This record gives sequence, structure tokens and C-alpha cells, in this order.
Amino acid sequence: MPRRPNVISKTPELLDLQDPRGDALADVLSVSLLPNALFKCIEARSPWGLRVPTRDRAVFYLIARGHALLEIDGEPPRPLATGDVVFIPHGTAHTLRDETARHLFTVHDGPSCAGTGPARIGGDGALTTLLAGFFAYTGGVRPLLLARIPQAVVVSTSGGAPRPWRSSIDLMLAEIASPGPASTLVLQRLADVLFVQVLRDLPTHKGSGLVEALSDPPVHHALNLMHTRVNEPWTVARLAALVGLSRSGFAQRFTEVVGDPPLQYLARWRMARAAELLRETDDTIAQIAERVGYESVPSFSKAFKRWQGRSPSHHRAIQG
Repeated sequence: MPRRPNVISKTPELLDLQDPRGDALADVLSVSLLPNALFKCIEARSPWGLRVPTRDRAVFYLIARGHALLEIDGEPPRPLATGDVVFIPHGTAHTLRDETARHLFTVHDGPSCAGTGPARIGGDGALTTLLAGFFAYTGGVRPLLLARIPQAVVVSTSGGAPRPWRSSIDLMLAEIASPGPASTLVLQRLADVLFVQVLRDLPTHKGSGLVEALSDPPVHHALNLMHTRVNEPWTVARLAALVGLSRSGFAQRFTEVVGDPPLQYLARWRMARAAELLRETDDTIAQIAERVGYESVPSFSKAFKRWQGRSPSHHRAIQG
């Protein structure tokens, strides 16, 4: 029998809590994306077709059964099959249909509905079941790190080497096939996980500023420093020294990869973070200015208005 300690300290040990926004990508997604919304599952029988106009949000679809065709202007049609997920990160106008559809219906958001049954569209032919939803961008503004992601990213559970997101898709398919209490909540949380996993897997898709930033160690390190210590008085020289590059070499590399010079990116991000604090907290404007690295309220207010188009107090009033 194990012996008990004779003395128990009266001083409690402090266990550090993990900051869920402890890196650049987590911070970007936490500040810039509102919680996702799911539409009902859709049972679409051939012929069926949906046209979705441009939206200020990231749209996604999961094909739970059957087939569909995704069409975006200027790009070849993309066939989708059971287990495929497509993300349209910029909310680009698109069409989703079956191969026989001739007439398309433009869709818009309807009212929230407590019913549990699927929505039914189309004719009386072959069945396709899909889940649709979106992530809304705060203020309708895409974060700079996500600006150069392709117009559509398709991932699948079939073929190829195993990917981390395949298990998330399998869990979503299982939940759709056998829904239980709080199924909508389960699917929403799984969609959150899936979106992050797909973004992290984007190095397999070329041409993304996010991919280049996360795959370039010095740039990624600099981004993490700016995001996790946003209130510090960063300079290009100090960031360059911490990531092991010359000042000029770092500035050029960061600008090429991210799309903004380092301090311009930092200023933009500070204002995005300030906008979140104005919306989500009761902190005074002076406290928020200090939290995002400004020593005076006038200089903070001037910068906020330049980037957000309105004063901090006006922003809080209309967001409250």
C-alpha cells in the first residue's frame, strides 16, 4: 500500500493554462472568424442545382451521399463525390448542381428553424445528401494571411496518403447518418476542427500566402512573436535579430511571403485585435490601446480610424 505524505503543503501549485491562441494561425482564426453556422442537411434529387452569390464569408460543403458538380467562373468544373469537402474561403460566387440540372435556383439565407428534418430540393431522380455551412468574417474583412488561398479547396476521404482531416470527415459522415441529441452542435465543432486541419494541410496546394508563411520558419516565427506579444514595441531590426536574419533580408522576405511589410502587417493586426476587444470586452479605450501596443489614446484612435474607417467609440457603439 503506497505511503501517504506526512506533510501536505498549504501553498498550492500553479498549473499554467494553455493559451488557445498561442500562435499566429490560431490568433487569426479566433479574431477574424465568427462561429460557423450550419444550414440543414439537404436532400437533393436529380435534377437539382443551386447558384450561390458572392458572400463575405468562407463557405463549405460536405457531400454525405451521392455526387455533385462545383462550378466557379474561370475555373474548370470540379466533380464531388461522397466524403468530399469543399471550402470556398473567399465566398466566391459559385454553382453546385448535379450533371443533369438545367435550371438553377439562387439561394439566400432563410430564418433559423428548429425542425430536425432535412431540406428537400430537386426532382425525383438520384439522391445526393449534403451539408452546407459557412464561417463569417468579422466585419466582412478577410485576414491578410488568408487572402491568397485558392478560390476553392477540395479534400476527400478517398485515395492518397492518410491526412489528419480524414477522421474529422468520417466523424461528420457518421453523425449525419445517425444523428442524436445536439447533433448540430457536434457538427459545428467538427466543422471548426476540419477547417483548421485543412488550412494546416494547404502546403499541398500551391499559391497561398498562408502556406508560404507557415512553411517559412523565420517568417512564421516573426508572425508568432507579433501575434502572441502584440503590445510590444516591435521594430523591424528587433524582429530580424530574433529570427536570425539581417534587417533588409527579413523585411524583403516577410513582405514577399505575407504581402505586407512587417510593421504594416503589425499595425493592421493590432487594429483587428482592438476591434475584437471593443466588441467582446468592457475594457476602456485606454486599456485597449495599451493592450495592443499604443501609449496614448489619441494615437490609438487615429490609427484605428485609419484602418477601420471609424473611431473606436463609434465602432463599439455599432458592434454592441
